Amino acid sequence: MDLFNRSWSALLAAVADLSDEDFARPSGCAGWLVRDLVCHLVVDAQDVLITLATPTAEEPTRDAVTYWQVVDPPTGDDPLDALIVRLAAAYEQPELLKFHLDDVGSAAGRAAALADPTGRVGTQGQVLTAGDYLSAYVLEWSLHHLDLVAHLPEAAAPPAEGLGRSRELFEGVVGAAFPASFADRDALLVGTGRRTPTPAEEAALGTPAARLPFPVG
Repeated sequence: MDLFNRSWSALLAAVADLSDEDFARPSGCAGWLVRDLVCHLVVDAQDVLITLATPTAEEPTRDAVTYWQVVDPPTGDDPLDALIVRLAAAYEQPELLKFHLDDVGSAAGRAAALADPTGRVGTQGQVLTAGDYLSAYVLEWSLHHLDLVAHLPEAAAPPAEGLGRSRELFEGVVGAAFPASFADRDALLVGTGRRTPTPAEEAALGTPAARLPFPVG
């Protein structure tokens, strides 16, 4: 749970440091500008608050790894993706979007810090312990932090420990371990299809290279 807050705090700080011009730059999410990604993070923070406020006595059906699934690559046709783009455009001023994310994002961080890790919560028709739910979200924060800075070389990178944990989760989801020669960042970028592997990386991957990418959602 501490890693959840460190990863989330780093992502919020990175957004806070963006210039107005940065919001119009492309992100690492196909078809989304940085402003669209930041708007998506607002929705993510709301989801965290809703889930932590949805306790249940039912037995867990998922854990931090099985919370995620390999999904079809994004096409940009998903109605929610289109809604995010419209919502982001409605803010008009980047400062308003920054303020909203800081407001709801800070609340999500406080709720996570106060949560009982053994308590059970419900989300998307599934049940997890709060600890597993928050651990699963380290992968979400790390991937989106990489998306945020994809075209912003001066921006702060995600915390190394968050990337390491995210790689563990990702490899558990796809059922394949990436070679030790891959840095955690590269394993996540290449594995999820955010970056094309180099010839050397393809050779190091071997058979799993033919199965790339592994988008998770």
